[in-house]
Amino acid sequence: MAHALGEDSRSCLYECTVMHHRLTPKEHRFTYSLFLLCLDLDEVEAVCSKIKGLSHNRFNFYTFRDRDHLTVTGAGGSVKQNLAAYLAQNGVDFPENGRAILLTLPRVLGYIFNPVSFYFCFDTAGAPLCALAQVGNTFGEMKPYLLPAPDSDGVFRLRTPKHFYVSPFSALDLDFDFKLRLPGGALEIHINDLQGDSTVLLSTLTGTRATLSTARLAWLTLKFPFLTLKVIFLIHWQALLLWLKRLPFHPKAANAHLQRDVLNPHSSIAKEMP
Repeated sequence: MAHALGEDSRSCLYECTVMHHRLTPKEHRFTYSLFLLCLDLDEVEAVCSKIKGLSHNRFNFYTFRDRDHLTVTGAGGSVKQNLAAYLAQNGVDFPENGRAILLTLPRVLGYIFNPVSFYFCFDTAGAPLCALAQVGNTFGEMKPYLLPAPDSDGVFRLRTPKHFYVSPFSALDLDFDFKLRLPGGALEIHINDLQGDSTVLLSTLTGTRATLSTARLAWLTLKFPFLTLKVIFLIHWQALLLWLKRLPFHPKAANAHLQRDVLNPHSSIAKEMP
């Protein structure tokens, strides 16, 4: 069995650096490294059949499960079916044979936590249609943010009210400011928190493309062991540091009315959901 994808495959890996720089009310900055899967949603079965240690919808060291991502009632089981249904509901004409790639973390030994995943959608001619940021939190909630077609430089932009509980140290009345560049040899993503004209938090995800192969995945496993556990540990570690700095704390149940259009809503806000 081959343990590498063909040259025509659009799926790959990105070795990445995450940076968060909080500017107010107290400065706090950190970086960490990880890797992400970048999967063409038409290639999921083929990729998982060729890459040892990676499976689709069944247990393995790494698993890509459809249910870990965007879900739309009645859309079907696959991520692409749910993505197409969501885009149709939001006025985007995504053709049946259009292409979509998903940048995400896999399950590791059955455990998943994805702070954010990104979809990039293309028409039948390969022109970019839109992007979707799928933001998650530690309560198992998820919220998609739809970005319109990119500008002439291949950059997707969106400023929108946050209306989602990401951190107990971030207010809910902030805006997300997304700036996503089409992924290629390099990855460049910015998500900032804004309050009016002021920037509260700077976040970047940058990375370098790597071939998706069994050998490369094994090497990155040694370099970044227990990837999803590392991510969730670092989130709680940084929260502890912010608490020690005595930043204002916002309980999950507070301002439930500002937590809108949330998928898998937690019991603290479920009664606010339509």
